[in-house]
Amino acid sequence: MRKPFLAALALSLVVACAGPAWGEGPATTPTPAAIDGYLREAFDSTGLPGMSAVVTHGDRIVHATGLGREASGRSVTADTPMRVASVSKSFTAAAIMTLVDEGRVALDQPVATYLPEFRMADPRAGRVTVRQLLNQTSGLSDRTVDIGATQRARTLAGYVAALRHGTLAGEPGAHWEYCNVNYDVAARLVEVVDGRDFTDAMRDRVFGRLGMGASAVGDRVVRPLDGFVSVYGAWVPRTELPGFRGGGAGGVVTTASDMGRWLISQTGYGPQVLTPASLAVLHEPSPGTDYAMGWGEEVLEGRKLLVHSGNLFTYTAVQAVDPATGFGFAVMTNSASLHDDTYDILLGLVALTDGRRPTAPGGGRQMTELALALTALVAFGLGILGVLRSGRWARRRAGRAWWWTALRLVGVLVPAAVLATYTQWVSFLMNGRAVTWAQMTYFPAPLTITLAVAAAAGLATATARLARLRSVGSTK
Repeated sequence: MRKPFLAALALSLVVACAGPAWGEGPATTPTPAAIDGYLREAFDSTGLPGMSAVVTHGDRIVHATGLGREASGRSVTADTPMRVASVSKSFTAAAIMTLVDEGRVALDQPVATYLPEFRMADPRAGRVTVRQLLNQTSGLSDRTVDIGATQRARTLAGYVAALRHGTLAGEPGAHWEYCNVNYDVAARLVEVVDGRDFTDAMRDRVFGRLGMGASAVGDRVVRPLDGFVSVYGAWVPRTELPGFRGGGAGGVVTTASDMGRWLISQTGYGPQVLTPASLAVLHEPSPGTDYAMGWGEEVLEGRKLLVHSGNLFTYTAVQAVDPATGFGFAVMTNSASLHDDTYDILLGLVALTDGRRPTAPGGGRQMTELALALTALVAFGLGILGVLRSGRWARRRAGRAWWWTALRLVGVLVPAAVLATYTQWVSFLMNGRAVTWAQMTYFPAPLTITLAVAAAAGLATATARLARLRSVGSTK
């Protein structure tokens, strides 16, 4: 999932054909030493707690590495499990396409053809096609389904059942809207058609075929995957926010080494899970959009790439493939903050393949959170000053019309009003995506704390002024 204060989901386009079709372009292959040197510099400048990354070219992994530490204290390596959040969507789409290749699923058939349990309080849901799920043009929306109920589900069957009382936000196929529900329904479709648990189906249909032995769906890994959140520049260990993580929208756990194998397959090289025709469909945006099936189109460093990013509340990831040159890139971190450093680091890796020396990213997170910390300190100071000067304020306004006094109090109460509607306006900024208070205590913690301090300062000032005003009035 994308965080509310980050750039919108990265998108890209590719044209694929038979064989290793993405030829050598003008880019150059950087040496492992050059990649490693840049990543170490980027790691130091961003101050991340832990990071892993991989660069591929054609049929080989050029370099895969890990830096920093896990929450448990272990060193991060190229084989450290990482949650990749919405990067998972491209894997789920690939699983669906394996069923298409086998003739067991047709993209333009209604989902209900294969998944009769997919029913909603909206007759249009019966017309949603498999292609529309993967292209995110189904009409499903966080605004019209009970996201809380889906997150309380313990199985994909329970997840789909939680949609029964929901509706569509529009006609199927009419417009694009990013919604995780699309891919969790797609995961349930894989389960039903394949006849196995989604985790097992993914292992055999995608991970196993590519030799991704360390990859899985959900929390079936060898050790806990606690991550970090940044609070005013300090990394604080946190357990990932509870919720349903066994689906197709964001459940994949993988490593830099395994991501290398995946990226190679996405360029048409190495072992394949799909036919060339299905790989092309996987990467082709739906008409009128730049989103394909877990991939989309974005221009980075002057080049058109396949890109998809992912964000949970303690993990961040991004993957990209360059169709012109056959390069693949992935950057993963065991942390989350208001600023997405993985995307900046990816830009540097792309620049390296152009033969340019990138400037190490960094400072975005630190500067953003420093500004918020200073804002909180100023708000705290103004709150103390407002309380101390409340007597003088009351004496100046004693005897004036009540509406004039009330108007003068409105300004200090604005932060409290904003805090009271915090989740609503964040949801609005995210185009209606569901937001909870628990989520606001993770990566947005610096903003949440700053807003809470400002609200408390305003309330304290308003309370003191009203008390003093009453006292002044009673003495007259």
